[in-house]
Amino acid sequence: MAFFMLFLSSNFSMLNVQNISFGYHKDRVVKNINFSALAGENISIIGESGSGKSSLLKLLYGEYDLDEGSILWKNKPILGPNHNLVVDYPFMKYVSQEFNLMPFITVEENIGKFLSNFYPKEKQKRINELIDVVELTEFAKIKVKYLSGGQKQRVALARAIALEPEIILLDEPFSHIDNFKKQSLRRNLFKYLKETNITCIVATHDKNDVLPFSDRMIVLHKGELIANDKPKELYNNPISPLVASFFGEFNTIQPYGILYAHQLQVVDDSKIKAIVKQNYYNGNHYLIEALLSDNIVFFETSHSLEIGQKVCLKIDKT
Repeated sequence: MAFFMLFLSSNFSMLNVQNISFGYHKDRVVKNINFSALAGENISIIGESGSGKSSLLKLLYGEYDLDEGSILWKNKPILGPNHNLVVDYPFMKYVSQEFNLMPFITVEENIGKFLSNFYPKEKQKRINELIDVVELTEFAKIKVKYLSGGQKQRVALARAIALEPEIILLDEPFSHIDNFKKQSLRRNLFKYLKETNITCIVATHDKNDVLPFSDRMIVLHKGELIANDKPKELYNNPISPLVASFFGEFNTIQPYGILYAHQLQVVDDSKIKAIVKQNYYNGNHYLIEALLSDNIVFFETSHSLEIGQKVCLKIDKT
């Protein structure tokens, strides 16, 4: 029976967002959005600034009242402030960009704030585990007010998963964290969420935050859902320049359509001819800006090219 219940929970939608719309005033910032999420699924919400990413997360959390539609978790409605005096669903946690930490107590006290005091040894073990996940062991006894913005963000993440919610909502969860810590932190956090079967909805503008970890990506544009698919499908078949721009430098070349910079290669001869305008060093390659007819195009090479040099390009999508 236990196996059967686990099978059910892992294959049926836990979160159902049904035709929701919302506006702060007359203009709607979220328009007729539908999607669902399975237990333990990682869904990223991407889009330009002002596309409605943060507003959608707040609606999922019950911070606002819907104008239309419904949000269900296990077929039970998530309702806004008109129905709840305090927004507090025990199965859900939300990490905003403000953190909402307690500055005058330590890192470990913040993380363990809502854990039971009846079992102090188990509580401390749990705190230590979470401090390790967010890589703050050496700061455990430090008061939060002395931490950097990135360190505070890591404390907020640890506190949110302390009680193992069924679903967690993350709004730009790595925006304050420097690259020295960001890469390992992302791996640790999303690995932990998968291992504990926590559904995760994360809003971000940075593909590196989510591309290796997302089961699905939702693309918002002006409050509307314009794509909902696996990352590999969206990457390989971008439906618009907006989608392609999330993944990297791209070109729109007629009649070939959307091409990423790495899909153009320098060859000895071809019909596609361009003039080099600029070189940009990117570590393992150079990004070359060139003029093709009257349009700017980008492609990649292993070395810099001479400004003004004429090159022939071929398309390689393999």
